[in-house]
Amino acid sequence: MEDHLVQKILNNPNYQHLRRTRSVYGWSLTALMLVVYYGFILLIAFDKELLSARIGAGVMTWGMPIGLAVIVFTVVITGIYVRRANDEFDTLTAKIKQEVL
Repeated sequence: MEDHLVQKILNNPNYQHLRRTRSVYGWSLTALMLVVYYGFILLIAFDKELLSARIGAGVMTWGMPIGLAVIVFTVVITGIYVRRANDEFDTLTAKIKQEVL
């Protein structure tokens, strides 16, 4: 019985769409995060002068706000993914359940 149910889900066009969309979206956000994170790491490795340059006359350097921006970016793209997952992906999942069961 379970094999029949699994096969029915796998053959469902909405499941195929969900799987394809979620995969592309997830990998796109992952690639974007890797570019930002490794860009920051490469900046640390190859342009220390920029990161150690002071902002104005104070003691703050450019490294602190750029590092903070990487952390904030991570939180923001996580929120973007969760919002889309809660709206679109959960709706498709419910539709698949309804059609299959």
